[in-house]
Amino acid sequence: MAINLQKGQRINLTKENGTTLTQACVGINWGAIEKKGFFGGITREAVDLDGSCILYDANKNATEVIYFGNLKSKNGAVKHSGDDLTGDVDGNDGLDNEVITVDFSSLDSSVEHVALVLNSYKGQDFGTIPFASIRIYEGTPTNVREVFAKYDIANDASFKGHVAMVMGIFYKRNGEWKFNAIGDPTADKKLQQTIETVKQKYL
Repeated sequence: MAINLQKGQRINLTKENGTTLTQACVGINWGAIEKKGFFGGITREAVDLDGSCILYDANKNATEVIYFGNLKSKNGAVKHSGDDLTGDVDGNDGLDNEVITVDFSSLDSSVEHVALVLNSYKGQDFGTIPFASIRIYEGTPTNVREVFAKYDIANDASFKGHVAMVMGIFYKRNGEWKFNAIGDPTADKKLQQTIETVKQKYL
């Protein structure tokens, strides 16, 4: 049974059978903006959101950024499935638009935090996007074996007027990886600003 995460909730990565996740896929799913047409119909405006992953060391320095322009970390421990430019234009299909895969066992030993952020490339207001969610699961970008946790990151009035957010952060404590479901909008306009916001506020 997948964990339904709440904002600010912290969890370890231990599964029901007692084993620990050593590799996780973080799938991001979002919808296109719905608009009423002149004759009462519904049109949908494509939404270009960008999921990104930032690796930080113990000194809170960003050592690598994995995003649509850099699809994997230097040692391959973190991979990005590629840029989705539209979202679900035909309604929620239940599939992920972008997937970030993290292999905790292969991460460089200096990495202490793995932050997941979301930026609206065209500056489309999060408050107008009908749905957005992330899920942590075992498998690959094309094969979901078992969903570990789910987190709804939309339908919150605080997102209105914002185009960037911190989704959550994997963090290492006493050699074990845990996850903090943050879900906070930020005032940032660009990814580089969000990288700094995470450093200053969330690490």
